[in-house]
Amino acid sequence: MRTVLPGKPRAKLQAVCTAQWEGLRVIAYISGNALVILGGPHDLLQTIYLDESTLLDAVAVDEKTGKIATCSAGDVTVYKPYGRNEGVLKWSFQLSLHVSDVDCSAATLSWGSDEELLIGSKALRLYYTAEVETLIWERKLPKPVKIAEFSHDATLIASTSQYDRLVKIWRRQSFGSSDTRFDFTYLPHPTTVTAIHWSRPRHKEHTVDSVLFSTCADSKIRIWAATDPHGLQALQLWTEIDMQKSIQPRSLAGNGQSNERYAFIIDSADFVSAKELAVRAASTDGENEHRALEHLVEITKTSLEICVVVDRRGGMSAWGLENIGCKARKTTDKFNIAHVENVHLSFSNESRVDDNVRFTAFCSSSTESPLTLLVHHFDGRILWYESKLDELLDPSPRQHRLQAKALWTGHEGTIKKIVRSVSGQAVISRTNDNEALLWKQQKADAGMALVRSSSLMCPEHIHRSCLLADGAFIVNLHHRSISLWDSRSTVANQVAICTFELRGKPLCLLPLPQGGKEYHHFYVATITSKMEAFVWEVRLPRNFRSTSTGIIGPTMKKFHSSELGQQDDLAFVLPVDPAGSMLTTSSFLDIFAKDLAISYTKSGVLRAWAASIDLDKNRVNWLVTSTVETGIENPSLASGSSIRKIAVVNRSKTGLTIWDSWSGQLEYEATYEASDTIQDLDWSSTPDSQSILAVGFPYKVVILAQMRYDYMNAGPAWAPIRVIHVKELTSHPIGDSTWLGSGNLVVGAGTQLYVYDKDVATSDEKIVDLSIPVHRQGSLSIFDLVTYLNGPLPVFHPQFLAQCVLAGKLNQVQKVIINLYKALKFFSAGDDLDSFVSMSPDEFYAERRDTSAAAKKEMRSTYADLMDDADPEQVTEELAQSLTESLTSLALPQLTSPEQLHLLDIIESMAIVEKQRRSTDENATRFMLFFRQYMIRKRQNSSGKGVTWREIVWAYHSSSQDILVDQVSRHFGGRMLWEHVRESGMFMWMTDITALRAQFEVIARNEYTKSDDRNPIDCSLYYLALKKKKVLLGLWRMAAWNREQSGTQKLLRNDFNEPRWKTAALKNAYALLGKRRFEYAAAFFLLAGNLRDAVNVCLHQLQDLQLAIAVARVYDGDDSFVLHSIVEDEVLPRAALDGNRWLATWAFWMLGRRGMAVRALISPVYTLVDSPQTPKLQSKSYLSADPALVVLYKQLREKTLQTLKGASKISPRAEWDFVIQNARLYDRMGCDLLALDLVRNWDFLTPPKESAVKGEAIPDPRKMLRRRSSLVVDDLSSPKSPTEHKTKMAGKPAPTVFEEPTSNSLLDSFGF
Repeated sequence: MRTVLPGKPRAKLQAVCTAQWEGLRVIAYISGNALVILGGPHDLLQTIYLDESTLLDAVAVDEKTGKIATCSAGDVTVYKPYGRNEGVLKWSFQLSLHVSDVDCSAATLSWGSDEELLIGSKALRLYYTAEVETLIWERKLPKPVKIAEFSHDATLIASTSQYDRLVKIWRRQSFGSSDTRFDFTYLPHPTTVTAIHWSRPRHKEHTVDSVLFSTCADSKIRIWAATDPHGLQALQLWTEIDMQKSIQPRSLAGNGQSNERYAFIIDSADFVSAKELAVRAASTDGENEHRALEHLVEITKTSLEICVVVDRRGGMSAWGLENIGCKARKTTDKFNIAHVENVHLSFSNESRVDDNVRFTAFCSSSTESPLTLLVHHFDGRILWYESKLDELLDPSPRQHRLQAKALWTGHEGTIKKIVRSVSGQAVISRTNDNEALLWKQQKADAGMALVRSSSLMCPEHIHRSCLLADGAFIVNLHHRSISLWDSRSTVANQVAICTFELRGKPLCLLPLPQGGKEYHHFYVATITSKMEAFVWEVRLPRNFRSTSTGIIGPTMKKFHSSELGQQDDLAFVLPVDPAGSMLTTSSFLDIFAKDLAISYTKSGVLRAWAASIDLDKNRVNWLVTSTVETGIENPSLASGSSIRKIAVVNRSKTGLTIWDSWSGQLEYEATYEASDTIQDLDWSSTPDSQSILAVGFPYKVVILAQMRYDYMNAGPAWAPIRVIHVKELTSHPIGDSTWLGSGNLVVGAGTQLYVYDKDVATSDEKIVDLSIPVHRQGSLSIFDLVTYLNGPLPVFHPQFLAQCVLAGKLNQVQKVIINLYKALKFFSAGDDLDSFVSMSPDEFYAERRDTSAAAKKEMRSTYADLMDDADPEQVTEELAQSLTESLTSLALPQLTSPEQLHLLDIIESMAIVEKQRRSTDENATRFMLFFRQYMIRKRQNSSGKGVTWREIVWAYHSSSQDILVDQVSRHFGGRMLWEHVRESGMFMWMTDITALRAQFEVIARNEYTKSDDRNPIDCSLYYLALKKKKVLLGLWRMAAWNREQSGTQKLLRNDFNEPRWKTAALKNAYALLGKRRFEYAAAFFLLAGNLRDAVNVCLHQLQDLQLAIAVARVYDGDDSFVLHSIVEDEVLPRAALDGNRWLATWAFWMLGRRGMAVRALISPVYTLVDSPQTPKLQSKSYLSADPALVVLYKQLREKTLQTLKGASKISPRAEWDFVIQNARLYDRMGCDLLALDLVRNWDFLTPPKESAVKGEAIPDPRKMLRRRSSLVVDDLSSPKSPTEHKTKMAGKPAPTVFEEPTSNSLLDSFGF
């Protein structure tokens, strides 16, 4: 935590107290209804809240037991410490006393001996509080006491009443709870007594005569001691110090001199300790002179009390008091130690009614600054100063005698709302009773500090607030008016107000971009529940940065109002959190303008709004920059940032989603426990516009950071990087929070503000979970951390290499691996590694006529004898082995351990794939690379669900499927079972139906021989799908061990074309379903010739989509009506439900609807398919928009006339958005070079100029191609959609691999 603002201290004489308890310094003060306990300037130990209607009046700490007592409205509460030995020191309730008199409540508290508590009101009462409260002494008083305080040995009590000039000294006659008696005498003063102080011995066990210091309204300090122990008076006047004479005017004119004087006492115990620490520190620093310390030691040979007098202008006079209480007082017993200047104690420059100050001085154990001074200003501040005693009392001129270490202030009521300025340099916090405090960010010696700048008390309810000119002015929106406040002074003043009449309720207050060159003109707007926008113009003085107002003061007037529309079922309108660069005006308004507000409907539609100010027409133009249909109904909360990120909380307040409003994509979804209700959302961003979100709960704040997209591993796009818990500091729930521009988070809870540092400890478990290589640093700025999680990747990062492979940049991948191999030859731990490994960035995006891989390989083999072996030209298995050894022993600074292992997988895979490069196409290479990576990870994790539909689609469009089948089979040792086939997706991507059936028969044999028993049941489904009943019958003849042999053999010998045996097979199938033998049941359905029921069992009982499709293809071919029904009724709805575009494009291609297959790559699937189910939230996830889709789109759209026709139905705008969106995805992945390559080298289709009218031919899609070097297959004449036929189509199956087209099916550049 950077700092804590614990709350505004009450303006009471006993609002602050401190004690040294068992070596721990405890400071307690009261703020409203809160007891604040601290252990140092920035060490908040605990905050205890009472009922909101209760205001505390006094607090006292017992230095013997550590107990703390508070009083309010006649009730005294005692808290007892616990858990110190366990390292969790807290105070808990022990007992409560009701001591209210008839017309006076308890006002003072003081601890005595043996857990005795003195309570002063209209009577003095002494209670014993060890276990249960016991009243041991009581004395009624004629007037309520203002001060009642025990001496440190508990033998005397000094008390005085309001405006009383007499101090009563109560002398204890006996100790013990059974018979406690006091007598009293008076200490007369000429005027009202304002303060008293008992001297404190150095050690508690020391018995010394008590010394009393009393301060009077005549600006004199009187010192009372027992000079005559046999006299009637318990104490006698020993001497006095005139505070006015102690500090005289420094100039003859005397202008600007202060008449107020304040004093504090440094007890002899603290003086001796501070002097010893100063001498000890000087002894270790022998090089420097210590004249100030020598002067102090010379004049103070013995222990003495120090009385320090200060004024408001920095003057200070210190007096030494020696031998107090001695009968024969010498004139030298009171002497002046120093009379100095520049002792500034942050007195207010403005005269106020509550201008009172109380001082508390004590010694700490620090040798750096052993003397601590607490200054309680009654205007609501406590300042913690530290100093060395010799420097404070140095008579020579010195600039900095005191160093301010902390400022404790805040609110007295519960914080309701915190609003930041646009720049984040100022914030305003507001309470339920319309009290507001303005805070500004300032630089301090220890870093950033949040300083109270102004206060505001509004008589009218404040609905919304916003800050102008970094907090120089405040605009408050009320229910029927809007007011402008000047906050340049310590108390804000209202300078303008405008009333208004609105049809709806004002929902928000928005600062608009400044218009024109008049930077002292500001515009603020409100949007109502009827979607009306009202704008006011605020004109500030040109010199508004200074505190002087000038001749022309601030003004505010109505500027413009307009109807925005879009008011259907409106839920709320909220201003966005400013993030990124500052808001600036623009001469035009478009979708690239920065968002100002978001609106949300009850049906789940998000809209982002931007605005521009037209000064020529005196109007404000509004524009909807984006619309997102989230599907989240009746949200409880939403928040947006100006860089197009929106967070939405569901109605139960436990579900969070984060959306990118640029693309309308879901980036993050989380569900929290029912006890963790989300109540606040706050956005921030790094200087390079990477987003950060703080999610507020009642007692904690979870900070989420944006991360790179990871499509290979389907990784999360957001991750928690920090969790802030406040329950250990306060029992009050969080009210609100906001970000400062510096990256610090301000959290308001109860009366307190917590300012958390922007630095994050790398040892935090959330950072450790991210596995990023930053653990060598103790802490890291949150901006640097988020930038690391989102910045551009080095070219050897596995994600970048994988995307290069998908983009067809295999030569560049090879060069990266080779250059990395060269770089690591001379690399050692701690060295920097070039992120480009000596490659030029333009190698990834500049168009070159590269020699083909096969030609390069042949050239290398031809001139092998002439080449230098030291510089490899391709990734061989030997190079991969050498690189693997290097990466195993070295840690690359840009990669985490898992990423480095992933890099090893890619290098190994590339070396193996390179051997097949001459005989495989790019799609086969893509499949093999990622299939091999899947197998490697499966071996590492011992689990896997198979390759994704992305890999299946690459293999489906490959012309090297025979090689792929062979490679996949080798990976499984040549004995592929169905589980292996499902992992590889083989029967989804094989297009040659003859080869597919042959492979299916191999699987049937392997399933039969997979166990020693060789059970025919295991292969029944496969052989019956192949319609090889005789083979299955032969296998049953050899299964003599199986008790089902005879019955099954007898059944299989029958002719199942006959109805009776079809019925018998169906009966067996249903019986097997009842016994949950689903696979065997599907086999009997096939035996009965019922393909539909067989695949339904595979789909619904076995939950195996691939098995259902494979059985249908093998049994009835690719033109099977059942197959097409499965694809239309099961696959496409599933793709729409999940948002899986890879699955959708495969399904449409399988149906022969190739135009739709191309459109599915661009459009969300649920817009192309009529699905009875509502799409899942995941269908809108960013994972559904894989950037590799753009690679496949470019490949497929020019493949056939159907795909060209489908591409022609995509509007140029949609294609533009698709390309730009994929460029953004590349950028979000850290692959900026690929994004640049995409936008630089993309070829858009040329829209046909002629239009189809009635009687004319449809426009020829051939003319859409910009490059005429492609061969496009004419497939328009043979549609295969099952909607066009209800029976199985006969004829020759479609070619499985590329077939030489006839001359009529080619599209060439000659126009024939």
